[in-house]
Amino acid sequence: MYVNTLALLMHTKNRSRVAFIIVILVLGMSASASAQNPPPQPPPPTPAHTGWASLVKDTAHDFVAFPTRKSTWAILSIGAAAALAVHPADDYVEEHIVGNEAADDFFALGRWIGSSQVQVGSAVGLWVVGRYIMRPAADGSRTNKVSHLGFDLLRAHMVSQAMVVGLKQSVRRDRPTGECCAFPSGHAAAAFAAASVLERHFGYRASWPMFIGATYVATSRLVDNRHFLSDVVFGAAIGQAAGWTVVGRHGRDQYAMMPVPVRGGMMISISRVAN
Repeated sequence: MYVNTLALLMHTKNRSRVAFIIVILVLGMSASASAQNPPPQPPPPTPAHTGWASLVKDTAHDFVAFPTRKSTWAILSIGAAAALAVHPADDYVEEHIVGNEAADDFFALGRWIGSSQVQVGSAVGLWVVGRYIMRPAADGSRTNKVSHLGFDLLRAHMVSQAMVVGLKQSVRRDRPTGECCAFPSGHAAAAFAAASVLERHFGYRASWPMFIGATYVATSRLVDNRHFLSDVVFGAAIGQAAGWTVVGRHGRDQYAMMPVPVRGGMMISISRVAN
């Protein structure tokens, strides 16, 4: 079983290295759930409008759609199971990943990249470029691929962070440093929400760098001693569920779950399949 594999790793000698292996494997499984051999998906159709009124209206519809989509419950169920599975390793990872100077230097940008300021700023920037800097279409429309991307990123961020804030205030789990609130990780949710949106806009073949970047952001929260491993695992699940809610409303997708044997146990893979 997966928990037994974690226990075996935790008894090896090079514990700092093993802590990083655990983190990368767990978060890598989250990333592979979105990019595991799906059939090619066309870019989402450009919406008729991407103005402020449409942003408010469509985001409201996203909140309504979030709990009604099968993919939401599939992703959150697997995220919750994964968070529960790695929970015994929370203290172990925190003890052996914090204080590593090389890791501090390498993951220093993660705190900044995953922040709401950067995530929202990037989305708004794309939206502004698409609507007000790029030349309008022949019919005068300012909706295009760039404004559409910024539009979807904004919506995914708002949905994911609303869920994160609600859970943080409900669960009120202490951070490793002792203050509230750790569960789930907002940085991980924001990064994986953005990666899920970008995956649909640019295709699954280009999704690996995006999900690697999201994993980098999530891992940085462990190195900064702001979260436990289970916090970032479930945060990643919330982000993917939010991102897929936004892009999934452009066209109906179905998801298939299947067990995949791995050394020491089994993992669950989620693959997107065509209708």
